[in-house]
Amino acid sequence: GDLLKVKVNKLTSIKTQLPYSYYSLPFCPPKKIVDSTENLGEVLRGDRIENSPYVFKMRDPQMCTVLCRITLDAKTAKQFKEKIDDEYRVNMILDNLPLVVPIRRSDQDSSTVYQLGYHVGLKGQYSGSKDDRYFIHNHLAFTVKYHRDPQTDSARIVGFQVKPYSIKHEYEGKWNEKSRLTTCDPHNKRTVVSSNTPQVVEAKKEIIFTYDVEYQESDVKWASRWDAYLLMNDDQIHWFSIVNSLMIVLFLSGMVAMIMLRTLYRDISRYNELETQEEAQEETGWKLVHGDVFRPPSNSDLLCVYVGTGVQFLGMVLVTMIFAVFGFLSPSNRGGLMTAMLLLWVFMGIFAGYASARLYKMFKGAEWKKLAFRTACMFPGIVFAIFFVLNAIIWGQKSSGAVPFGTMFALVLMWFGISVPLVFVGGYVGFKKPAIEDPVRTNKIPRQIPEQAWYMNPTFSILIGGILPFGAVFIELFFILTSIWLNQFYYIFGFLFLVFIILLITCAEITIVLCYFQLCSEDYLWWWRSYLTSGSSALYLFLYATFYFFTKLEITKLVSGLLYFGYMLIASYAFFVLTGTIGFYACFWFTRLIYSSVKID
Repeated sequence: GDLLKVKVNKLTSIKTQLPYSYYSLPFCPPKKIVDSTENLGEVLRGDRIENSPYVFKMRDPQMCTVLCRITLDAKTAKQFKEKIDDEYRVNMILDNLPLVVPIRRSDQDSSTVYQLGYHVGLKGQYSGSKDDRYFIHNHLAFTVKYHRDPQTDSARIVGFQVKPYSIKHEYEGKWNEKSRLTTCDPHNKRTVVSSNTPQVVEAKKEIIFTYDVEYQESDVKWASRWDAYLLMNDDQIHWFSIVNSLMIVLFLSGMVAMIMLRTLYRDISRYNELETQEEAQEETGWKLVHGDVFRPPSNSDLLCVYVGTGVQFLGMVLVTMIFAVFGFLSPSNRGGLMTAMLLLWVFMGIFAGYASARLYKMFKGAEWKKLAFRTACMFPGIVFAIFFVLNAIIWGQKSSGAVPFGTMFALVLMWFGISVPLVFVGGYVGFKKPAIEDPVRTNKIPRQIPEQAWYMNPTFSILIGGILPFGAVFIELFFILTSIWLNQFYYIFGFLFLVFIILLITCAEITIVLCYFQLCSEDYLWWWRSYLTSGSSALYLFLYATFYFFTKLEITKLVSGLLYFGYMLIASYAFFVLTGTIGFYACFWFTRLIYSSVKID
């Protein structure tokens, strides 16, 4: 007999990607609408959690409870029609569980899949007529599943399901508070079991909203109540994709190791033997450029900024993944992932400052404060600008997905109040440390780079370098995109962590191999190229996102398309910074390693 609080969340649609708050449609409101407090992640996702007029009492079934009766005017009818057209779904929450609609699959095992939220209504035709009519789901048959504790006889909620129906309710006489419906009457055992006489959405029509609640005892324990939500797709695809990627990576690693060991070992030993012979003069390859390899690149400040940002990103992703793998960020903690990532990003600023300042000092830079400021503002500035424009577009659509001004202010405060000072602290510490020594001396006069073969052309080798890291992640990428844009849960962080490790290894290896070939053909401009080689996988990521947009999503509105590509651009930019930094550090380590192992007079 305890009261259960049913809360309503945003209306969502995979066709428009614009969430709206529940009461933006004229549904039955409670006496006073109370907004639940949302965390930062929830606000950014567009969650607006509010109370609802539904009154449930635990283990006390109800039938045909009338919620309210509304009469549509032209405006409200149009609102309902638009939302039904765009296939909007209503999301509700009971005891932190989202509402689902069970759908029986018609194939052989007749298993049940769960769809998050029920559709506002549906479009259809009366038999014998060609006109499209809009019907609203005005009767909801809720099922609350509970698990009983045999000792105390108390129960906990483990499931929240609904079957929506559209029915034109009828009653006798004039409508008042005590009117009994003839279409749904618990005393005459008349219940709603089908949508055979649906309720049309049109101006001047009245709609009566009703609901049933039934309670079912369930064997599912409270701790595993999320399993039904999460076991939506087969794990086998993931295992298959991971084994696939691992095979490719192992094969690559084997090849890399072979090339490296054989060439390097042979090269170094031969070089050290040939000191006396005149062949030493004709010896070509990477040793000839030893006097130029560590010459600082053009735009070295920018490289330092990007490397610092990449370190910040890497730290954030690694820590987030570790938390997620240990189950701290389960989907039941709405918005937890987003909040964690933002906070981690801000606190990782100290590493960004440190990494960029160390590199800057090695390049003989002097103005570390200017550099720290650029590191703190460049990447977040660009992302914030894109985000601001997208937010303005969403705001123009009156969607709840628009981030309110207060939250915007909080984000800016986090950026300039925590992140920027931390970058400066890191920069100060990094700049105070002694500079990294080069293993070989740099000549005063740069040597000429000989004519390169077509396949050693920078553009070509950079584009080739991005294919393999992208290949390692793209199957998992499909699931991530699906969970973001098709409103499903993503929870397989264990797989994601494996894929991420595979990505790191692939980025490092491909960059090292291409860097080695580049040095062997006496081209010593490797600094930027190592960053761009693995970073170019972001280009493939964006192309894949475009392909996904046209093949999997049914987005027709311009605004929604802009949103999709805007967010995908931010994601690709972040991916570029992350993979580029990994490639750069791999190459940096590798060149220092090979040049320190050679005797150079």
